[in-house]
Amino acid sequence: MARDQFQTLTEPMYYILLALLEEVCGVDIMEKVEGLSKGRIAVGPGTLYTLLDKFLKVGMIEETRTEGRKKNYIITEEGLGALIKEQERLRTLLDDGVRLVDRAGNEKVWRGKDV
Repeated sequence: MARDQFQTLTEPMYYILLALLEEVCGVDIMEKVEGLSKGRIAVGPGTLYTLLDKFLKVGMIEETRTEGRKKNYIITEEGLGALIKEQERLRTLLDDGVRLVDRAGNEKVWRGKDV
């Protein structure tokens, strides 16, 4: 099942799935990923098409149409579920980190130490 294989998503995986919230072709996915990540993530063709193939095989995306060599894709309910699950995982990590760092910072201030 997709959730087992993709228990956590890499940044490229996450941004590819975000790009596929609307129908788009492979070349445009690369541009969307770069735009969505504000230039932090650049996905090359090798990585992109390998991940698209894996996502297709586990039902996280589907091919919507083909024109010659150009294929369009969109996220499925399974893929959207994986995307939401990853957002929840990341939110938990961030919340835990903020809580613990805040506590550590407050304890240092309380003890009269510079933060």
